[in-house]
Amino acid sequence: MDFLTSLNFWLWAAAVLLAFVYLMAGVMKGTQPIDKLAAQMKWPAQYPRLTRFVGWAEVAGAVGLVLPLLTGILAWLTPLAALGLALVQLLAFGFHLRRGEPQILPANIVLFVLAVFVAWGRWPLFGA
Repeated sequence: MDFLTSLNFWLWAAAVLLAFVYLMAGVMKGTQPIDKLAAQMKWPAQYPRLTRFVGWAEVAGAVGLVLPLLTGILAWLTPLAALGLALVQLLAFGFHLRRGEPQILPANIVLFVLAVFVAWGRWPLFGA
Protein backbone atom coordinates (compact mmCIF):
# COMPACT_ATOMS: atom_id res chain seq x y z
CA MET A 1 0.00 0.00 0.00
CA ASP A 2 1.54 3.31 -1.01
CA PHE A 3 1.57 6.45 1.13
CA LEU A 4 -1.37 8.22 -0.54
CA THR A 5 -3.59 5.15 -0.35
CA SER A 6 -2.73 4.73 3.31
CA LEU A 7 -3.29 8.42 3.99
CA ASN A 8 -6.64 8.30 2.22
CA PHE A 9 -7.69 5.32 4.35
CA TRP A 10 -6.81 7.10 7.61
CA LEU A 11 -8.49 10.31 6.46
CA TRP A 12 -11.69 8.39 5.76
CA ALA A 13 -11.42 6.58 9.09
CA ALA A 14 -10.97 9.86 10.97
CA ALA A 15 -13.78 11.56 9.04
CA VAL A 16 -16.25 8.72 9.62
CA LEU A 17 -15.37 8.52 13.32
CA LEU A 18 -15.75 12.28 13.72
CA ALA A 19 -19.00 12.28 11.75
CA PHE A 20 -20.42 9.54 13.97
CA VAL A 21 -19.40 11.32 17.19
CA TYR A 22 -20.65 14.73 16.06
CA LEU A 23 -23.87 13.36 14.60
CA MET A 24 -24.75 11.57 17.84
CA ALA A 25 -23.79 14.51 20.06
CA GLY A 26 -25.39 17.05 17.75
CA VAL A 27 -28.72 15.27 17.45
CA MET A 28 -28.79 14.84 21.21
CA LYS A 29 -28.09 18.56 21.84
CA GLY A 30 -30.44 19.64 19.07
CA THR A 31 -33.48 17.53 19.95
CA GLN A 32 -33.42 16.40 23.60
CA PRO A 33 -35.35 18.47 26.14
CA ILE A 34 -32.99 20.87 27.89
CA ASP A 35 -33.87 19.52 31.35
CA LYS A 36 -32.91 16.00 30.20
CA LEU A 37 -29.60 17.31 28.83
CA ALA A 38 -28.99 19.24 32.05
CA ALA A 39 -29.13 15.97 33.96
CA GLN A 40 -26.15 14.75 31.89
CA MET A 41 -24.23 18.02 31.44
CA LYS A 42 -24.29 21.14 33.58
CA TRP A 43 -24.19 23.86 30.96
CA PRO A 44 -27.33 23.28 28.80
CA ALA A 45 -29.64 24.58 31.54
CA GLN A 46 -27.63 27.80 31.70
CA TYR A 47 -27.25 28.17 27.91
CA PRO A 48 -30.22 26.51 26.18
CA ARG A 49 -29.91 28.50 22.94
CA LEU A 50 -26.18 27.87 22.75
CA THR A 51 -26.87 24.18 23.31
CA ARG A 52 -29.26 24.05 20.34
CA PHE A 53 -26.91 26.08 18.12
CA VAL A 54 -23.91 23.88 18.93
CA GLY A 55 -25.99 20.76 18.39
CA TRP A 56 -27.15 21.71 14.91
CA ALA A 57 -23.68 23.05 14.02
CA GLU A 58 -22.28 19.63 14.96
CA VAL A 59 -24.87 17.87 12.79
CA ALA A 60 -24.03 20.13 9.84
CA GLY A 61 -20.32 19.53 10.38
CA ALA A 62 -20.83 15.76 10.56
CA VAL A 63 -22.71 15.75 7.26
CA GLY A 64 -20.10 18.05 5.72
CA LEU A 65 -17.25 15.75 6.70
CA VAL A 66 -18.51 12.80 4.69
CA LEU A 67 -21.27 13.60 2.20
CA PRO A 68 -19.53 16.06 -0.16
CA LEU A 69 -16.46 13.88 -0.64
CA LEU A 70 -18.50 10.68 -0.82
CA THR A 71 -20.77 12.05 -3.55
CA GLY A 72 -18.14 14.14 -5.33
CA ILE A 73 -20.51 17.10 -5.14
CA LEU A 74 -18.89 20.21 -3.68
CA ALA A 75 -16.07 18.11 -2.22
CA TRP A 76 -14.24 21.30 -1.22
CA LEU A 77 -16.77 21.60 1.63
CA THR A 78 -15.21 18.62 3.44
CA PRO A 79 -12.04 20.42 4.63
CA LEU A 80 -14.14 23.46 5.52
CA ALA A 81 -16.45 21.31 7.63
CA ALA A 82 -13.39 19.84 9.36
CA LEU A 83 -12.03 23.34 10.03
CA GLY A 84 -15.41 24.38 11.41
CA LEU A 85 -15.46 21.42 13.78
CA ALA A 86 -11.89 22.18 14.85
CA LEU A 87 -13.07 25.70 15.69
CA VAL A 88 -15.98 24.24 17.68
CA GLN A 89 -13.47 22.24 19.72
CA LEU A 90 -11.21 25.24 20.31
CA LEU A 91 -14.19 27.20 21.58
CA ALA A 92 -15.40 24.24 23.65
CA PHE A 93 -11.93 23.90 25.17
CA GLY A 94 -12.00 27.53 26.31
CA PHE A 95 -15.60 27.26 27.46
CA HIS A 96 -15.00 24.18 29.61
CA LEU A 97 -11.68 25.47 30.92
CA ARG A 98 -13.35 28.70 32.02
CA ARG A 99 -16.16 26.77 33.68
CA GLY A 100 -13.70 24.63 35.63
CA GLU A 101 -14.55 21.38 33.84
CA PRO A 102 -11.11 19.92 33.09
CA GLN A 103 -12.40 16.35 32.78
CA ILE A 104 -13.82 17.09 29.29
CA LEU A 105 -10.66 18.74 27.93
CA PRO A 106 -8.92 15.53 26.74
CA ALA A 107 -11.93 14.72 24.55
CA ASN A 108 -11.84 18.26 23.14
CA ILE A 109 -8.15 17.85 22.30
CA VAL A 110 -8.63 14.49 20.57
CA LEU A 111 -11.56 15.76 18.50
CA PHE A 112 -9.61 18.91 17.61
CA VAL A 113 -6.56 16.93 16.45
CA LEU A 114 -8.69 14.58 14.34
CA ALA A 115 -10.56 17.48 12.75
CA VAL A 116 -7.30 19.30 11.93
CA PHE A 117 -5.93 16.07 10.42
CA VAL A 118 -8.98 15.74 8.15
CA ALA A 119 -8.85 19.43 7.20
CA TRP A 120 -5.14 19.18 6.35
CA GLY A 121 -5.47 15.92 4.47
CA ARG A 122 -8.48 16.98 2.44
CA TRP A 123 -7.23 20.47 1.65
CA PRO A 124 -6.76 20.60 -2.15
CA LEU A 125 -3.08 21.60 -1.95
CA PHE A 126 -2.09 18.75 0.34
CA GLY A 127 -4.80 16.14 0.32
CA ALA A 128 -5.22 12.64 -0.82
